[in-house]
Amino acid sequence: MGRVREAELRAAAGVLGVREVAFLGYPDGGLDRADPREATWRLVGHLRRARPEVVVTFSPDGHTGHPDHVAVSQLTCGAVVCAADSSYPDPQPPHRVHKLYYLVDPLELVEWARQALGDVGMTVDGVKRPHTGWADWAITARVDATAYWRAAWEAVQCHQSQSHTLARLRTLAEATHERVWGWGHFYRVFSLVNGGRAKESDLFEGLREAH
Repeated sequence: MGRVREAELRAAAGVLGVREVAFLGYPDGGLDRADPREATWRLVGHLRRARPEVVVTFSPDGHTGHPDHVAVSQLTCGAVVCAADSSYPDPQPPHRVHKLYYLVDPLELVEWARQALGDVGMTVDGVKRPHTGWADWAITARVDATAYWRAAWEAVQCHQSQSHTLARLRTLAEATHERVWGWGHFYRVFSLVNGGRAKESDLFEGLREAH
């Protein structure tokens, strides 16, 4: 399954014009049991090589409670801290990320998904992990991507191994797809370049002005 998911992700990235996809080498479904020191070290290497100004990861609940997604959030946040630490044992020069975001879903979208698609949460170790969504006031950035929603939907359809979800999504009206894939919602974990309560419309706000 790991090779299948890797091929699907590469195909989706190609649709979106992503120039590089890097893998850490962990099996699908096993990241939450990986050695956190080793996984963080691998992520730090990528951060110091690519030197991004903005990093986006899952929210602490893994978006839908998926254990791998929870691990991605934890490891990414740790790696962002370590990448800026000059004493961290990696041969590349330190790199300071300027902005970190969680990808989130608003409450209204989660409620719509529940009605249209059924339960979108997970049961892990016998415990239900519902996908609860975020209140509008807590969402700090709302990015208009309506010009690209068709590409986003095409990329989603590259993940054929998740056909049970795709089958339900394909029954939705075009206007619904635009609503789902046409907007990005984010929570700003930190920013070294801007702040305030105003909702952002661009994840690079504060950085464009600096350049």
